[in-house]
Amino acid sequence: MADERPVKVGSTDNEEALYRDLAREFGTPLLVYDQTVVEQHYNALSEALPGVRLFYAVKALPQAQVIQTIDRLGGGFDVASGGETDLLLGLKVFGRRTIHTHPVKKDEEIRTALRYGVTTFVIDNTYELEKFIPYRSRVGLVLRVSFRSPGAIVDLSRKFGCNLAEVSAIVRRANELGVHVKGLSFHVGSQCTDANKHVESIEKCSAVMHQLNAESSNLMNVLDIGGGFPADYDRKGVRISEFCAPIRRALAGLPPDWDILAEPGRYLVAAAVTSITSVVGRSVRDGLNWYYLDDGVYGSYSGQIYDHACYPLQVFGEGDLYRSVLAGPTCDSIDIIAEDIMLPALHTGDLVIGHEMGAYTAATRTRFNSLPDARFLDLATRKVVD
Repeated sequence: MADERPVKVGSTDNEEALYRDLAREFGTPLLVYDQTVVEQHYNALSEALPGVRLFYAVKALPQAQVIQTIDRLGGGFDVASGGETDLLLGLKVFGRRTIHTHPVKKDEEIRTALRYGVTTFVIDNTYELEKFIPYRSRVGLVLRVSFRSPGAIVDLSRKFGCNLAEVSAIVRRANELGVHVKGLSFHVGSQCTDANKHVESIEKCSAVMHQLNAESSNLMNVLDIGGGFPADYDRKGVRISEFCAPIRRALAGLPPDWDILAEPGRYLVAAAVTSITSVVGRSVRDGLNWYYLDDGVYGSYSGQIYDHACYPLQVFGEGDLYRSVLAGPTCDSIDIIAEDIMLPALHTGDLVIGHEMGAYTAATRTRFNSLPDARFLDLATRKVVD
Protein backbone atom coordinates (compact mmCIF):
# COMPACT_ATOMS: atom_id res chain seq x y z
CA MET A 1 0.00 0.00 0.00
CA ALA A 2 1.41 3.36 -1.04
CA ASP A 3 2.43 5.82 1.68
CA GLU A 4 0.32 8.96 1.29
CA ARG A 5 2.36 11.33 3.46
CA PRO A 6 3.52 14.64 1.94
CA VAL A 7 6.89 14.26 0.18
CA LYS A 8 8.62 17.33 -1.18
CA VAL A 9 11.30 17.00 -3.85
CA GLY A 10 13.57 20.03 -4.01
CA SER A 11 13.83 23.10 -1.83
CA THR A 12 13.06 26.77 -1.63
CA ASP A 13 15.23 29.71 -0.55
CA ASN A 14 18.32 28.47 1.27
CA GLU A 15 16.81 25.27 2.76
CA GLU A 16 19.11 22.81 1.04
CA ALA A 17 22.23 24.87 1.74
CA LEU A 18 21.33 25.09 5.44
CA TYR A 19 20.66 21.36 5.82
CA ARG A 20 23.84 20.39 3.95
CA ASP A 21 25.88 22.84 5.98
CA LEU A 22 24.53 21.44 9.27
CA ALA A 23 25.13 17.86 8.13
CA ARG A 24 28.72 18.65 7.15
CA GLU A 25 29.46 20.43 10.42
CA PHE A 26 27.70 18.12 12.89
CA GLY A 27 27.15 14.85 11.03
CA THR A 28 23.90 12.92 10.87
CA PRO A 29 21.43 11.96 12.20
CA LEU A 30 20.44 15.31 13.66
CA LEU A 31 17.36 16.79 15.28
CA VAL A 32 17.47 20.54 14.72
CA TYR A 33 15.55 22.69 17.21
CA ASP A 34 14.32 26.16 16.26
CA GLN A 35 13.12 28.05 19.35
CA THR A 36 11.45 30.74 17.25
CA VAL A 37 8.83 28.19 16.13
CA VAL A 38 7.92 27.37 19.73
CA GLU A 39 7.62 31.09 20.44
CA GLN A 40 5.34 31.60 17.43
CA HIS A 41 3.11 28.65 18.31
CA TYR A 42 2.93 29.54 22.01
CA ASN A 43 1.89 33.09 21.19
CA ALA A 44 -0.61 31.92 18.56
CA LEU A 45 -2.25 29.48 20.98
CA SER A 46 -2.32 32.11 23.73
CA GLU A 47 -4.13 34.47 21.36
CA ALA A 48 -6.49 31.70 20.24
CA LEU A 49 -7.40 30.87 23.86
CA PRO A 50 -7.35 34.19 25.72
CA GLY A 51 -7.46 33.85 29.48
CA VAL A 52 -6.41 30.18 29.39
CA ARG A 53 -3.22 29.35 31.27
CA LEU A 54 -0.95 27.11 29.19
CA PHE A 55 1.00 24.27 30.84
CA TYR A 56 3.43 22.65 28.41
CA ALA A 57 3.18 18.83 28.41
CA VAL A 58 6.83 18.05 29.16
CA LYS A 59 6.48 14.44 27.94
CA ALA A 60 6.13 15.61 24.32
CA LEU A 61 9.77 16.72 24.18
CA PRO A 62 11.56 16.80 27.57
CA GLN A 63 14.48 18.82 26.28
CA ALA A 64 16.13 21.55 28.36
CA GLN A 65 16.11 24.06 25.49
CA VAL A 66 12.35 23.67 25.05
CA ILE A 67 11.74 24.04 28.80
CA GLN A 68 13.81 27.21 28.84
CA THR A 69 11.90 28.65 25.88
CA ILE A 70 8.51 28.00 27.51
CA ASP A 71 9.79 29.30 30.85
CA ARG A 72 10.95 32.53 29.23
CA LEU A 73 7.52 32.96 27.64
CA GLY A 74 5.85 32.65 31.06
CA GLY A 75 4.22 29.28 30.49
CA GLY A 76 3.62 26.58 33.06
CA PHE A 77 4.47 22.90 32.88
CA ASP A 78 2.44 19.70 32.93
CA VAL A 79 4.52 16.90 34.49
CA ALA A 80 3.72 13.22 34.82
CA SER A 81 6.73 11.70 36.58
CA GLY A 82 9.51 12.30 39.07
CA GLY A 83 11.98 12.40 36.22
CA GLU A 84 10.13 15.33 34.67
CA THR A 85 10.02 17.24 37.96
CA ASP A 86 13.76 16.57 38.37
CA LEU A 87 14.35 18.04 34.90
CA LEU A 88 12.46 21.21 35.80
CA LEU A 89 14.17 21.44 39.19
CA GLY A 90 17.56 21.25 37.49
CA LEU A 91 16.53 24.14 35.24
CA LYS A 92 15.33 26.19 38.23
CA VAL A 93 11.69 26.27 37.14
CA PHE A 94 9.47 27.33 40.05
CA GLY A 95 7.48 24.31 41.27
CA ARG A 96 4.26 26.28 41.76
CA ARG A 97 4.14 26.77 37.99
CA THR A 98 3.60 23.06 37.44
CA ILE A 99 0.69 20.63 37.61
CA HIS A 100 1.05 16.87 38.03
CA THR A 101 -1.41 15.26 35.63
CA HIS A 102 -0.70 11.53 35.81
CA PRO A 103 -3.86 10.11 37.44
CA VAL A 104 -2.03 7.14 39.03
CA LYS A 105 1.00 7.72 41.26
CA LYS A 106 3.15 5.99 43.84
CA ASP A 107 3.27 7.64 47.24
CA GLU A 108 6.95 8.35 46.63
CA GLU A 109 5.98 10.18 43.44
CA ILE A 110 3.54 12.38 45.36
CA ARG A 111 6.12 13.20 48.02
CA THR A 112 8.76 14.02 45.40
CA ALA A 113 6.38 16.39 43.62
CA LEU A 114 5.36 18.05 46.89
CA ARG A 115 9.00 18.66 47.81
CA TYR A 116 9.49 20.28 44.42
CA GLY A 117 6.52 22.59 45.01
CA VAL A 118 3.68 21.00 43.05
CA THR A 119 0.32 21.59 44.74
CA THR A 120 -2.13 20.58 41.97
CA PHE A 121 -2.54 16.88 41.21
CA VAL A 122 -4.90 14.95 38.94
CA ILE A 123 -6.78 11.82 40.02
CA ASP A 124 -9.58 9.80 38.44
CA ASN A 125 -10.83 7.37 41.14
CA THR A 126 -11.31 6.96 44.88
CA TYR A 127 -8.29 4.68 45.24
CA GLU A 128 -6.06 7.53 44.10
CA LEU A 129 -8.05 10.02 46.18
CA GLU A 130 -7.22 8.12 49.36
CA LYS A 131 -3.48 8.39 48.65
CA PHE A 132 -3.77 12.13 49.30
CA ILE A 133 -5.31 11.89 52.78
CA PRO A 134 -1.89 12.43 54.46
CA TYR A 135 -1.29 15.50 52.27
CA ARG A 136 -4.78 17.01 52.26
CA SER A 137 -3.67 20.30 53.78
CA ARG A 138 -1.09 20.79 51.04
CA VAL A 139 -2.86 19.89 47.81
CA GLY A 140 -5.80 20.66 45.58
CA LEU A 141 -6.98 17.84 43.36
CA VAL A 142 -8.42 17.94 39.85
CA LEU A 143 -10.66 15.04 38.88
CA ARG A 144 -10.16 13.74 35.36
CA VAL A 145 -13.27 12.81 33.39
CA SER A 146 -13.28 10.43 30.43
CA PHE A 147 -14.62 11.59 27.07
CA ARG A 148 -13.98 9.02 24.34
CA SER A 149 -13.03 10.66 21.06
CA PRO A 150 -13.17 8.63 17.84
CA GLY A 151 -11.91 11.67 15.93
CA ALA A 152 -8.58 11.71 17.75
CA ILE A 153 -5.54 9.83 16.47
CA VAL A 154 -4.78 8.60 20.00
CA ASP A 155 -7.72 8.08 22.39
CA LEU A 156 -6.38 9.17 25.77
CA SER A 157 -9.64 8.48 27.62
CA ARG A 158 -9.42 4.73 27.20
CA LYS A 159 -6.84 4.36 29.95
CA PHE A 160 -7.66 7.29 32.25
CA GLY A 161 -10.66 9.29 33.43
CA CYS A 162 -13.79 8.49 35.41
CA ASN A 163 -17.25 8.40 33.90
CA LEU A 164 -19.22 11.62 34.16
CA ALA A 165 -21.80 9.81 36.28
CA GLU A 166 -19.08 8.98 38.86
CA VAL A 167 -17.96 12.55 39.45
CA SER A 168 -20.47 13.46 42.15
CA ALA A 169 -19.74 10.40 44.28
CA ILE A 170 -15.96 10.90 44.08
CA VAL A 171 -16.23 14.59 44.97
CA ARG A 172 -18.56 13.85 47.89
CA ARG A 173 -16.14 11.20 49.15
CA ALA A 174 -13.31 13.74 48.91
CA ASN A 175 -15.35 16.18 51.00
CA GLU A 176 -15.88 13.48 53.63
CA LEU A 177 -12.12 12.84 53.74
CA GLY A 178 -11.28 16.53 53.91
CA VAL A 179 -9.47 16.50 50.55
CA HIS A 180 -10.27 19.44 48.30
CA VAL A 181 -11.24 18.66 44.70
CA LYS A 182 -10.91 22.07 43.13
CA GLY A 183 -12.03 21.23 39.64
CA LEU A 184 -12.33 18.85 36.71
CA SER A 185 -10.10 17.99 33.78
CA PHE A 186 -10.32 16.04 30.56
CA HIS A 187 -8.18 15.17 27.56
CA VAL A 188 -10.13 14.49 24.40
CA GLY A 189 -7.21 12.72 22.69
CA SER A 190 -4.13 13.45 20.67
CA GLN A 191 -4.08 15.17 17.28
CA CYS A 192 -7.77 16.09 17.16
CA THR A 193 -9.35 16.82 13.80
CA ASP A 194 -11.92 19.27 15.16
CA ALA A 195 -12.87 20.92 18.43
CA ASN A 196 -16.36 19.46 18.83
CA LYS A 197 -15.28 17.03 21.56
CA HIS A 198 -13.60 19.88 23.44
CA VAL A 199 -16.85 21.82 23.34
CA GLU A 200 -18.94 18.84 24.49
CA SER A 201 -16.51 18.17 27.34
CA ILE A 202 -16.46 21.80 28.47
CA GLU A 203 -20.24 21.98 28.51
CA LYS A 204 -20.71 18.72 30.41
CA CYS A 205 -17.96 19.39 32.94
CA SER A 206 -19.16 22.91 33.64
CA ALA A 207 -22.73 21.66 34.18
CA VAL A 208 -21.51 19.15 36.78
CA MET A 209 -19.32 21.76 38.47
CA HIS A 210 -22.25 24.19 38.74
CA GLN A 211 -24.41 21.42 40.21
CA LEU A 212 -21.82 20.40 42.81
CA ASN A 213 -21.04 24.01 43.70
CA ALA A 214 -24.71 24.53 44.46
CA GLU A 215 -24.62 21.60 46.88
CA SER A 216 -21.40 22.29 48.78
CA SER A 217 -19.31 25.06 50.27
CA ASN A 218 -16.17 23.40 48.83
CA LEU A 219 -16.37 25.23 45.54
CA MET A 220 -14.74 24.04 42.33
CA ASN A 221 -13.37 26.71 40.02
CA VAL A 222 -10.67 24.94 37.95
CA LEU A 223 -11.33 23.44 34.53
CA ASP A 224 -8.41 21.83 32.70
CA ILE A 225 -9.25 21.34 29.00
CA GLY A 226 -6.20 19.20 28.29
CA GLY A 227 -4.44 19.13 24.94
CA GLY A 228 -5.16 17.66 21.51
CA PHE A 229 -4.30 20.79 19.52
CA PRO A 230 -3.06 19.48 16.16
CA ALA A 231 0.30 19.57 14.40
CA ASP A 232 0.49 20.10 10.65
CA TYR A 233 1.57 16.62 9.54
CA ASP A 234 -0.47 16.92 6.35
CA ARG A 235 1.23 20.22 5.46
CA LYS A 236 -2.16 21.80 4.80
CA GLY A 237 -1.67 24.63 7.27
CA VAL A 238 -3.09 24.45 10.81
CA ARG A 239 -5.00 27.65 11.61
CA ILE A 240 -5.03 27.39 15.38
CA SER A 241 -7.30 30.39 15.90
CA GLU A 242 -9.88 28.82 13.59
CA PHE A 243 -9.53 25.43 15.30
CA CYS A 244 -10.00 27.01 18.74
CA ALA A 245 -12.94 29.25 17.77
CA PRO A 246 -15.60 26.79 19.05
CA ILE A 247 -13.58 26.31 22.24
CA ARG A 248 -13.42 30.08 22.79
CA ARG A 249 -17.18 30.33 22.43
CA ALA A 250 -17.73 27.50 24.91
CA LEU A 251 -15.33 29.01 27.44
CA ALA A 252 -16.95 32.44 27.14
CA GLY A 253 -20.01 31.09 28.92
CA LEU A 254 -18.10 30.07 32.05
CA PRO A 255 -17.93 32.19 35.22
CA PRO A 256 -15.19 34.82 34.88
CA ASP A 257 -13.52 33.77 38.14
CA TRP A 258 -12.91 30.18 37.01
CA ASP A 259 -9.29 29.19 36.38
CA ILE A 260 -9.03 27.60 32.91
CA LEU A 261 -5.95 25.51 32.11
CA ALA A 262 -4.72 23.70 29.01
CA GLU A 263 -1.93 21.17 28.44
CA PRO A 264 -0.50 21.75 24.92
CA GLY A 265 2.42 19.61 23.86
CA ARG A 266 2.39 18.52 20.24
CA TYR A 267 1.16 21.84 18.82
CA LEU A 268 3.95 23.76 20.55
CA VAL A 269 6.92 21.60 19.59
CA ALA A 270 6.15 19.42 16.56
CA ALA A 271 7.09 22.00 13.94
CA ALA A 272 10.05 23.26 15.97
CA VAL A 273 12.24 20.22 15.22
CA THR A 274 13.53 19.00 11.86
CA SER A 275 15.30 15.68 11.31
CA ILE A 276 18.33 15.40 9.03
CA THR A 277 19.32 11.87 8.05
CA SER A 278 21.71 10.45 5.46
CA VAL A 279 21.43 7.61 2.99
CA VAL A 280 23.98 5.02 4.13
CA GLY A 281 23.10 2.25 1.68
CA ARG A 282 20.76 1.31 -1.17
CA SER A 283 19.43 -1.66 -3.06
CA VAL A 284 16.68 -2.73 -5.46
CA ARG A 285 14.14 -5.16 -4.03
CA ASP A 286 11.04 -6.36 -5.87
CA GLY A 287 11.26 -3.49 -8.30
CA LEU A 288 11.49 -0.78 -5.62
CA ASN A 289 14.50 1.36 -4.79
CA TRP A 290 15.42 0.82 -1.14
CA TYR A 291 17.36 3.50 0.72
CA TYR A 292 18.78 2.74 4.16
CA LEU A 293 19.09 5.77 6.45
CA ASP A 294 21.03 6.40 9.66
CA ASP A 295 17.84 6.99 11.66
CA GLY A 296 14.56 5.09 11.77
CA VAL A 297 11.51 4.00 13.74
CA TYR A 298 13.60 2.73 16.64
CA GLY A 299 15.13 6.21 16.76
CA SER A 300 13.72 9.63 15.96
CA TYR A 301 10.91 8.20 13.82
CA SER A 302 9.61 6.20 16.80
CA GLY A 303 6.43 8.28 16.79
CA GLN A 304 5.32 6.38 13.70
CA ILE A 305 5.02 3.31 15.95
CA TYR A 306 3.97 4.76 19.30
CA ASP A 307 2.19 7.94 18.24
CA HIS A 308 0.67 6.95 14.88
CA ALA A 309 2.29 10.02 13.32
CA CYS A 310 3.24 10.29 9.66
CA TYR A 311 6.00 12.87 9.23
CA PRO A 312 6.33 14.94 6.04
CA LEU A 313 9.53 14.20 4.13
CA GLN A 314 11.83 16.15 1.82
CA VAL A 315 14.69 15.17 -0.52
CA PHE A 316 16.86 17.18 -2.90
CA GLY A 317 17.36 14.91 -5.92
CA GLU A 318 16.37 15.62 -9.51
CA GLY A 319 15.02 13.70 -12.48
CA ASP A 320 12.46 10.94 -12.79
CA LEU A 321 10.62 9.62 -9.76
CA TYR A 322 10.66 5.93 -8.82
CA ARG A 323 8.74 3.77 -6.37
CA SER A 324 10.95 3.75 -3.29
CA VAL A 325 11.30 2.65 0.32
CA LEU A 326 13.06 4.50 3.15
CA ALA A 327 14.34 2.09 5.79
CA GLY A 328 16.02 2.69 9.14
CA PRO A 329 19.45 1.43 10.24
CA THR A 330 18.54 -1.47 12.55
CA CYS A 331 18.46 -5.16 11.69
CA ASP A 332 14.69 -5.36 12.23
CA SER A 333 12.37 -5.47 9.21
CA ILE A 334 9.79 -3.32 11.01
CA ASP A 335 12.28 -0.46 10.79
CA ILE A 336 10.75 1.15 7.70
CA ILE A 337 10.01 4.87 7.63
CA ALA A 338 8.10 5.11 4.34
CA GLU A 339 7.07 2.45 1.86
CA ASP A 340 6.14 2.80 -1.81
CA ILE A 341 6.71 6.54 -2.10
CA MET A 342 7.84 8.33 -5.25
CA LEU A 343 11.41 9.63 -5.03
CA PRO A 344 14.17 10.59 -7.45
CA ALA A 345 17.25 8.39 -7.53
CA LEU A 346 19.19 8.90 -4.31
CA HIS A 347 22.82 8.07 -3.58
CA THR A 348 24.90 7.31 -0.52
CA GLY A 349 25.39 10.49 1.45
CA ASP A 350 22.25 12.19 0.16
CA LEU A 351 20.05 13.79 2.81
CA VAL A 352 16.47 12.97 3.77
CA ILE A 353 14.68 15.63 5.81
CA GLY A 354 11.82 14.92 8.22
CA HIS A 355 9.53 17.80 9.18
CA GLU A 356 7.18 18.30 12.17
CA MET A 357 9.42 16.03 14.25
CA GLY A 358 9.42 17.67 17.67
CA ALA A 359 6.64 15.76 19.43
CA TYR A 360 7.00 12.16 20.63
CA THR A 361 10.10 11.45 18.54
CA ALA A 362 13.23 11.99 20.63
CA ALA A 363 11.00 11.38 23.66
CA THR A 364 10.11 7.81 22.65
CA ARG A 365 13.19 6.59 20.79
CA THR A 366 15.08 3.48 21.88
CA ARG A 367 18.69 2.29 21.75
CA PHE A 368 17.93 -0.93 19.86
CA ASN A 369 21.03 -2.40 18.17
CA SER A 370 23.03 -0.01 20.41
CA LEU A 371 22.86 2.62 17.71
CA PRO A 372 23.59 6.21 18.77
CA ASP A 373 20.76 8.69 19.18
CA ALA A 374 20.31 11.51 16.73
CA ARG A 375 22.09 14.50 18.21
CA PHE A 376 19.98 17.46 19.30
CA LEU A 377 21.15 20.73 17.75
CA ASP A 378 20.02 24.13 19.01
CA LEU A 379 19.80 26.22 15.84
CA ALA A 380 20.02 29.52 17.74
CA THR A 381 23.44 28.70 19.19
CA ARG A 382 24.49 26.11 16.57
CA LYS A 383 25.53 23.85 19.43
CA VAL A 384 24.81 20.16 19.97
CA VAL A 385 23.25 19.69 23.41
CA ASP A 386 22.44 16.70 25.62
